[in-house]
Amino acid sequence: MSDRQFSNKISFTKIGLLCLSVGFMTPGILYAAETKPVRSQPMQVEAKNTAIDPAPAVSTPIAPTTESQLSADVPNLYSQFKANDLPTAELNAQVTSVSQLSDVRPTDWAFTALQSLVERYGCIAGYPDRTYRGQRAMSRYEFAAGLNACLDKINEIISAGLADKVSKEDLAAVQKLQEEFAAELATLRGRVDALEAKTAKLEAQQFSTTTKLSGEVIMAVAGASGANPIGGRNPNVVFNSRVRLNLTTSFSGKDLLITGLQAYNIGGGANSLQGSLGYADPIGLSSSNVRLGFEPQFIGINPQTLAPVASNSVNLYKLLYIFPVADKVTLFAGTNAEVSDAFPAISPFASEGQGSISRFGQGYNAAYRVSGGTSGTGLAAAVGFIWNPSDQVDFRALYGSINASLASNVPLNNGLSNTGTATPVGAGFFGGSTIAAAQLTLKPSPNLDIGLNYANSYHQINILGTGLSSSDIGSVLFNPTAAEIGSGSALGTIAAQPIKMNSIGATATWRITPKVAFNVSGSWLFADLANISASTTFTSWMTGFHFKDVFNEGNSAGIIFGQPLYRNSVGGRATRPETATPYHLEGYFNFKVSKNISITPGIFFVFNPEGFSSNPTATVGVVRTTFTF
Repeated sequence: MSDRQFSNKISFTKIGLLCLSVGFMTPGILYAAETKPVRSQPMQVEAKNTAIDPAPAVSTPIAPTTESQLSADVPNLYSQFKANDLPTAELNAQVTSVSQLSDVRPTDWAFTALQSLVERYGCIAGYPDRTYRGQRAMSRYEFAAGLNACLDKINEIISAGLADKVSKEDLAAVQKLQEEFAAELATLRGRVDALEAKTAKLEAQQFSTTTKLSGEVIMAVAGASGANPIGGRNPNVVFNSRVRLNLTTSFSGKDLLITGLQAYNIGGGANSLQGSLGYADPIGLSSSNVRLGFEPQFIGINPQTLAPVASNSVNLYKLLYIFPVADKVTLFAGTNAEVSDAFPAISPFASEGQGSISRFGQGYNAAYRVSGGTSGTGLAAAVGFIWNPSDQVDFRALYGSINASLASNVPLNNGLSNTGTATPVGAGFFGGSTIAAAQLTLKPSPNLDIGLNYANSYHQINILGTGLSSSDIGSVLFNPTAAEIGSGSALGTIAAQPIKMNSIGATATWRITPKVAFNVSGSWLFADLANISASTTFTSWMTGFHFKDVFNEGNSAGIIFGQPLYRNSVGGRATRPETATPYHLEGYFNFKVSKNISITPGIFFVFNPEGFSSNPTATVGVVRTTFTF
């Protein structure tokens, strides 16, 4: 029936008011009618990236521009959780005054009609954000949903013995509408009954009312060439995997406990691609310019004691609790955490399962990665806070300790003879190797994200903790004297020196169009030995283009070029043996097979690997398949 036919049969004023109000209130009513809210509702999180992006009170908190996976880290997880677990009161609360609707003003032509319906029948509900969105078009089913809500309200009034509050004209108008929309009302009630039955069944069979299980499986075939002519060889093609399971739990509907388990079969040291090529660090921690993106930083070894870790052993890689304490402040604490769990990734390549195939190409600047901040094994125990003063500004800071669980400190000796029993990175929450880090994220426009990083750290051994270069180990090189070597070795003496670091970095992503983004990042690491007058400055930079929906929706691709971490200058007794600047060139294409499966072929080249012109160009090819659930 058309609006003109309605106006001919029924009082225009009454029907106009009712139709208008139903049009406005329908979204909120549908939201409440078709959703059976549970305060501790399991999250409906698709496999996206996860750095804590909380700020529950902020409607649009700054979020990373990455499209990475749920199990890769934690940055977006909290904001996705908040978006999918609205409090029950927000879904069901009826509007008691038109003034509660932020986008309805007294000057609006429908204001009087809305005010009348609120005061007389109270059957108006807006969106959860208290907006009305009166210009929104609606379907007949939506109209029927709103009509059904008004019928329920009128029945409540009559049942309460207040029938005199409902005018005969209104009853006649509602009766006419009820007849007109009888089919839609019947269908709607059937849908609600079906949803309630399905919800009851899901609740009875679900894993937990407060916990959601999600996971990521990465399988990759990789090969490399361009071995170091001194002691290296081209490796065999390898087939590696990494499996992660995440349990995300909320106790109040506002907080989040994240528990992550991990297992991988990736070889470390001499058994890694970089180790076989001859470009890994000299003590077997696998740091190199030539690294795959989904490898843990310390493959096959526990950096806390240098004890071996068996292939495919299941380990706890994430244990972190996130909770709001004020309107714009959120705290977090955990025994197994990383910088990437707290600081948003500004780079669009920052996904171990969907983004860049190399560690360097993921776009985390070196100041972000320093001190094992992206170890892939939850190396640090950390506490910190997140402050969102506005939608354009986000500030986060943390304090972390690598060996917080150990009470006794057994330093690494300069003969490296106590590996497996030593605690090379110290012991205690406030002793040994520690870091204080912060990130300021700015969003000056909808198309531009900027991240500024600073970190101050102390390491009990001579290590940067980025995993980006063989110079990561024995970072500040010097020529030890015979007295300094004693009964040990020169390598052991260099490695056992404690180091202090100040690191700064910056990353920016400009979304030129909705499907094309330009990214640039850079970092400076200033390292000084604590007991010897020797210092080294490391630099790194990267730039690239990221493309979304390439050939088809969900696909992505990247082209990346930059300078891996490199000793730029030295001071005091420090030396710099490198003879050339290394460069990195990469291209990849992420093909979305389905919502839960993607395949990423890619290739990257490292020119002058590890900073030596005598080293041939290293070439690494990868075909990575990622499953998420």
